[in-house]
Amino acid sequence: MTFARRLLLPASALLALMPRRRASAHALVVGSEPAVGSALAAGPARVWVRFNSRIDHARSRLVLHGPEKAEAPLAPDPATDDPVLLTAPADGVPWAPGAWRLRWQVLALDGHITRGDVPFAIRAR
Repeated sequence: MTFARRLLLPASALLALMPRRRASAHALVVGSEPAVGSALAAGPARVWVRFNSRIDHARSRLVLHGPEKAEAPLAPDPATDDPVLLTAPADGVPWAPGAWRLRWQVLALDGHITRGDVPFAIRAR
């Protein structure tokens, strides 16, 4: 066995034993209000989505889609101190009974754009 191979084998064995770090990719949802699939008696005064990584608040957005194709863009709160939380007041939304979706789009600090929605319902009174 050559000298180079004697050095290479232990080095590659060491690399194989080292813990692997996952590359950070997309910001994934870890919680929301309203919660996925929830049925609320009334519309919330504030909505939020929490992610597993930091997001760029200035380049992120929230939009509510309701029954009868109602759409309510929300202004995310730029003053939030939480780097993984996207939140917005929703007290001015004309909440109607039926199926709703909180659509979100965020730019993670790693440069990836992620989007999705949180389905929920407002129950008829």
